[in-house]
Amino acid sequence: MKLGFVGIIIEGDRGVASSVQAILSEYAELIVGRMGLPSLANNVCMITVGVKGPQEKISALSGKLGRLKGVKVKSAVSDIEVE
Repeated sequence: MKLGFVGIIIEGDRGVASSVQAILSEYAELIVGRMGLPSLANNVCMITVGVKGPQEKISALSGKLGRLKGVKVKSAVSDIEVE
C-alpha cells in the first residue's frame, strides 16, 4: 500500500461538488483524512484528501475526479510501501 494525497480544486460551478463527494464516498476505504478550504469570494473550493491504499486505486480515484468538468486534480504518492 502507498501513502499520499489528492489535491482537488473546484472552479466555477460548485454544483459539481456533489459529484466530487459521490466519488470520494465510492473510495472511502482509501481516505485517511480530508480538509476543505472554500474561497467563496473567488468561486473556488480546494480539498486535500490524505489517502492510503494500492497505487491503482489511488490513480483510479484521481482519474475519475479529473474527468469532471471544472475539477482539477493533482496527486502524489510515497515511494515507500506502508502497512
